[in-house]
Amino acid sequence: MTSVSLAELDTLARQLAGERHDAFSQRSLARAYEEYVSRHRQALAPVTVNADGTEYPTFYSLLADAKLTPKTLDVHPDPPPPPNEWGFLRPFQRLVLRPDGSADLHPLTPGPPERGIARLLLREHFLPRSREDEERWAAGGSRVELDAQIGTLDRGLTAYREQGLLPFSVAVLLYLPEERVRYEFDLLDTSLLPDPRSGRLPQARRAHRTSRFSFTVDRVIGRGDLSLLAARCLEVLSESGGLTSVELAHVFGGVRELVDSALQGLVQRQLVSFDRRTGVYRVRIEAFVPSGPESAAASGTAGGPDHMLRTSVQELIAAADARASCPMCGSPLPPGSRGIVCENCAAKVDAPV
Repeated sequence: MTSVSLAELDTLARQLAGERHDAFSQRSLARAYEEYVSRHRQALAPVTVNADGTEYPTFYSLLADAKLTPKTLDVHPDPPPPPNEWGFLRPFQRLVLRPDGSADLHPLTPGPPERGIARLLLREHFLPRSREDEERWAAGGSRVELDAQIGTLDRGLTAYREQGLLPFSVAVLLYLPEERVRYEFDLLDTSLLPDPRSGRLPQARRAHRTSRFSFTVDRVIGRGDLSLLAARCLEVLSESGGLTSVELAHVFGGVRELVDSALQGLVQRQLVSFDRRTGVYRVRIEAFVPSGPESAAASGTAGGPDHMLRTSVQELIAAADARASCPMCGSPLPPGSRGIVCENCAAKVDAPV
C-alpha cells in the first residue's frame, strides 16, 4: 500500500510544472502512477528522511519546499532489518548525503562511518508534458526532456524542481574506497527496496568490482538512453561473471522475451557480449576500462583471439590496475602506471639524504 496518493502527486505536479501539467498531463500521470503501483516490490524496510534536523514524512514534502537545499540529508531504515535480511546490500544504520556529493555510511555495528562519494540516479519517474508539448514533438519539434538523470543531491533536487519532475524511485550510488554500493528507494511509500537479486541469485555469483569500474558503468546508464530493463540487466551483468537470459528473467520476474530484447539491445551497443555456445551474456570489460597500452594489448591483433580469452584478460588487467598500490606508503597508483612506487615516494627516494 502506497503512502503517497495520486491526488498528492497531481497537486505537486501543478505546483512545480504549472500550465504544462494540463488535463492531458494529468491523465498521463494517472496511467504512470497505476502502472508503477501495479509492479510494486515488497520493501526491505521503511525509511525516515531528515533534512537539516527536520523530519519530512515523504521525499515529496521535501521536494515541495522549493527554498530548501539541505546541508545534510539523513536517510535511515526505521527499523533497520536484521543483518541476514539485507542480501546483496551492505547493511547500514544511517546514510548521510551532502549537496557537494560527499556521503557517510554508518554501519549497523558500532564503529566510525565510512566516507564516500554519492550520486542520485533517477529510476522510474514522471515528467509532465502538455498536449501542446506532445503535438509539437509529433510534428518534428522539440520535446520536453530530462536535463540530468544522475548527479549530486543538490543537482538532483534543483533539476526535479525546475523541470516539475516527479521521481517514483531513485537509486543512491555510493562510491567507497573498495567498491560501489547501490541503494534503491521507493519514494511513493518512502522505503528501501531489496536488491532484485536477493533470494533469486546466489550471492556467490556476484563478482567484485571496483568503484572506478562501477562509475564508468553508472555513467553509461546515467545518459538515460537505455530502457529501465536494459539498465538493470547491465548493472547485474557488470557485477557477475556472466548470466543467461533465463537467469536474468528469474531475477527481474519478467517475461523472458522482454529480457532477451533488452539484452540484444545491449549487444548491439557493444556493451555486452553473447556466447552462443552456452547462452551466457557477459559485460564487455573493454567498453568500460580506461583506454591505454594495456587495454590495446588485451584486445589482440587484427582478427583477434577468442573473445572469451580477451574478456578474461581485460578483467584481470582492470582488477590489477584498480588494486595497484605503492608498497612504501600504500597509496593507490594511478591507472596505467608503470612505476613500482608512487610519485611522492619516488621523489623521496631520489632526493639527496
